[in-house]
Amino acid sequence: MTKINLAITGCLGRMGQQIIKSTKKDKNFHIVSLTENKKTNKKVHGINIYQNTEQAFKSANVIIDFTIPKCTLQVLQIASKLRKKVVIGTTGFTKNEENLIKRFSRKIPILKAGNMSLGINLLMYLTEIASSSLGRGFLSKIFEIHHKHKKDFPSGTALMLAKGIALGKNKNFYSLVGNKYFNKKNFPYGKKINFNSIRKGEVIGKHEVKFSSGKEIITLDHEAFDRALYSEGALSAAKWLMKKKPGLYSMRDLMNFK
Repeated sequence: MTKINLAITGCLGRMGQQIIKSTKKDKNFHIVSLTENKKTNKKVHGINIYQNTEQAFKSANVIIDFTIPKCTLQVLQIASKLRKKVVIGTTGFTKNEENLIKRFSRKIPILKAGNMSLGINLLMYLTEIASSSLGRGFLSKIFEIHHKHKKDFPSGTALMLAKGIALGKNKNFYSLVGNKYFNKKNFPYGKKINFNSIRKGEVIGKHEVKFSSGKEIITLDHEAFDRALYSEGALSAAKWLMKKKPGLYSMRDLMNFK
């Protein structure tokens, strides 16, 4: 069996460490490169850590990136030149940065997801169905909790779920983004989608999508207990991407949702 040569960026971060751990248990992969944005003399499992350069990525088949937007775009620029496939789990991109990713996907296969969990991607699909079925008489809002170390809010997953609501209503996502609350006990529904983000302890991830007509409330939710579900999802994405042509893909494509 030919193994997939894998490069992992942000290898010292929480997700980078988890992906390395999961890769060690998966016989389909061989780690050929680990990178960080800044120079370091540390090693992980005896592997040197490099910065993001052509040299670092030249022997990789796929790059898995869980970093920050600025770093991701740097990685994509190099990957595009080398014609490498990229799995992106980074969140917090601006609209302009999203457009740049689309441009890179014309040259290389990219799978991008705000959350690599199969369960969360099923939740997004169900959110889209609910949004479409319930119609204009229902308002919606999204609640999420993550560990105290997470900096961006709303989470990439919360925004992903909001995109599911927008798709269900056949409306532009950016036109539906409402107020973004932080660490509030309660927050209101609105004509647009309101968000509330809680940061506390070591919570891996909890998300709720609520629809209300004023007479009833429908709640769709998901809770993660093990960070390995994200890294294993990313590895599934890397395997799936190996056979794909240039384009921008999502976990929805991997799971074959219509």
